[in-house]
Amino acid sequence: MSHSARGIDAVGAAVLAMSRHLQVQDVLQTIVASARELLGAEYGALGVPDDHGGFAQFVVDGVDEEQWKAIGPLPRQHGILAGMLRGTASQRLADVREDPRFEGWPAAHPELSDFLGVPVVDGDEVLGALFLANKKCPGAGGPPAGGRGRDPVRECGFTEEDEALLRTLAAHAAIALTNARLYERSRELSIVEERTRIARELHDAVSQKLFSLRLTAQAASALVDREPQRAKDELRRVAALAAEAADELRTVVVELRPATLEEEGLAATLRTQIQVLDRVHSARVSFTAHAVRALPAAQEEALLRVAQESLHNALRHADATAVEVTLAARGRGAVLRVADDGRGFDPAAVRGAGRRLGLVSMSDRAAAVGGSLTVQSEPGRGTVVEMEVPGG
Repeated sequence: MSHSARGIDAVGAAVLAMSRHLQVQDVLQTIVASARELLGAEYGALGVPDDHGGFAQFVVDGVDEEQWKAIGPLPRQHGILAGMLRGTASQRLADVREDPRFEGWPAAHPELSDFLGVPVVDGDEVLGALFLANKKCPGAGGPPAGGRGRDPVRECGFTEEDEALLRTLAAHAAIALTNARLYERSRELSIVEERTRIARELHDAVSQKLFSLRLTAQAASALVDREPQRAKDELRRVAALAAEAADELRTVVVELRPATLEEEGLAATLRTQIQVLDRVHSARVSFTAHAVRALPAAQEEALLRVAQESLHNALRHADATAVEVTLAARGRGAVLRVADDGRGFDPAAVRGAGRRLGLVSMSDRAAAVGGSLTVQSEPGRGTVVEMEVPGG
């Protein structure tokens, strides 16, 4: 196999490694490690710009944690490195120490000589700068004893082909980094959306309970002198309303806790949330799981959100006395079923905007992960929501 063909294969392997990660920090680290391995460099680094001409993030490869701590904080303006954040040109130098922009190293910094730097760009935006140093050459001497400096008889450096390969890798890295950023932003938007939903529930449920409690307390106060028995009845009603309001608040607090889906998996997360709902609502809420295998994160999150929406509808709007939630394997995928004995409705003639939008939202969630959603309901006959997703 030619050197060029091997390089293409290596780039393909590096791109595949980058595509496996969704967190920005993981993508940055994978880009650096892949570039260093691809071109046989002793050291690699990638800097992401901030808004002030320096680095917001800076990751390295080839330097152990103890040495990195000894090097200390990165200077705000870092010579040739920071300079690359202001343009889109590559930099290939036989000895970086001879460049007029070179400003020296901290005491614990490894000695670098030959240098290759390539910008990571998306259109006109510089997303970062990828740096490699100290090309490892077959048959040449390595670093001298003690790990400082390099063998002076070694004559080696990065080639034009190395630069072309690194530019190709940087182009793919831009895509991977952009995707990771979009993923993190979508996660942030999902959190905002969830907080907004909880705020609406807090307003709709707890505020109404507190309003009723206030009116009932006023009625009890007016009856104390002339009808003490009715006043006692109203005070018992006050106590009941206060307890219901406290239950609603506990439910909201539970939902505001950090999600455990990633740590515990779908079945355990559903079981925990349903146990809480069973305690704080008068309706009986049960959960059963049947040999469900782990699913891709997006599918598990979609199933969880549909389960939460269905439970909300059953407990808050349908006056259900019993809700049964089951999660079972179906082929390589899974099926979620939420059945309640509430008042039900006619799916073909839904008039309430909230319910209509809720059904659309659940259908969209299912479709987004390649799944399907069915809703069966009749007035007075309860509701069954079933969602199926394929395996990974």
